[in-house]
Amino acid sequence: MNLRSKDVQPSESMPLGLMLAIVGGFLDAYTFSTRGGVFSNAITGNIVLLGLNLANLDFFHAFRYFLSLFAFASGVLIISLIQKRIKYITLIHWREIVLATEIILIFVVGLIPNQYDTIANIIVPFTCAIQISTFRKVKGYACATTMCTGNLRVATESLFGFITSKDKNQLKKSLTYYVVITFFLIGAIIGLVACKFWDIHAVWLCCIMLLVLFPLMHNWHKKYGNIEE
Repeated sequence: MNLRSKDVQPSESMPLGLMLAIVGGFLDAYTFSTRGGVFSNAITGNIVLLGLNLANLDFFHAFRYFLSLFAFASGVLIISLIQKRIKYITLIHWREIVLATEIILIFVVGLIPNQYDTIANIIVPFTCAIQISTFRKVKGYACATTMCTGNLRVATESLFGFITSKDKNQLKKSLTYYVVITFFLIGAIIGLVACKFWDIHAVWLCCIMLLVLFPLMHNWHKKYGNIEE
C-alpha cells in the first residue's frame, strides 16, 4: 500500500482515508451493538437526546449524553493544542502521535466491561474527534471519515455539477466521496458481524487496521521528511 501519490500528502491519500472510514463505521456499529445502543459519531443525535432528556427532567441520562458531547469537543481541542505545540517535531510527525493515541484508546475500550459502558461511550467519541480533526482530507477534498452527512451532501452536489456541466473534476470529486461513504458502510457491516463473534473485544480489529497504517505513515515521513502540514 503506497500512501504517496502526486500532489497528495500521505494523510490525504485514498488508502488511508478508506481505512479510516472503515474504522469510523466500525466504531459506530460497535457502540450501537455492544455499548447500550448509542452511536459514537452521531453528535447531532446526541444533542437531540440531551435535549429530550432535559425536557423530561431525566438528568441522569441527560448527563450521559452531555459527557459524550464533552468528550468529542475535548478531542477537537486537544488536536488544536497538538497542532500548535508539537506540530513541527522532527523525530515523529504529529499525526503519527495521534494515530498511536487512537490505537491505545481503542485497545483500552475493548478491556472495559459492559457495566462501565458510559466510560467506553466517552472514550470512543473522543477517539472519533481526534481522528476527524487530524485526518481532514481525502485526495485533497475536505472529507470526514467518522460521519457521512456532509460527505453525502458534497457527493450529491458534485454529481449534479458533473451532470449539468460535464466537468470531469466534479465527477472525480463525487466518486471520491461516494467511495468513502461506501467504505464507512462496509466498516459498519464488519463491525456488527465482528461484535456477534467477539462482543466488546471486537473493537480490537480497529487496532489491527490502524497498526497497519502506522508504519506506512512513519516510513513515508522518514523517507521524505516531515514536509506534511
